[in-house]
Amino acid sequence: MLKSRMTRQKKAILEELRNSDSHPTADEIYERIRQKIPKISLGTVYRNLETLSSSGMIKKLDIGHPQKRYDGRTGSHYHAHCINCDRVDDLPANSDLAIEDAFSHLCEYHITGHQLTIFGLCPDCKKKEKN
Repeated sequence: MLKSRMTRQKKAILEELRNSDSHPTADEIYERIRQKIPKISLGTVYRNLETLSSSGMIKKLDIGHPQKRYDGRTGSHYHAHCINCDRVDDLPANSDLAIEDAFSHLCEYHITGHQLTIFGLCPDCKKKEKN
């Protein structure tokens, strides 16, 4: 669990992520938290995101962009990423841990987890493309 104490800033960041399904970047989280804690610095947000991520309280998503996105939902699940607007959504399907078993038989790795991100157009971008 989290070894350092839960500061007001860390609590606010964790709460923001757990109440969000938009998978925000650190900059987006910073803008949201500043409304609650005006004197918070961007560096504090980044440090707390790293601490929360390394402790397993949040997930850091690497979808191939310079800015990482963060997820307050830590249970096993997959993501869909829009290649047009960068929107990231949770997929409704349950994570299938059988994929880890299948790959563990194909390689010599001791598999401890996996991430799957589907790429495509979100419903909004798909509608715009049709028009």
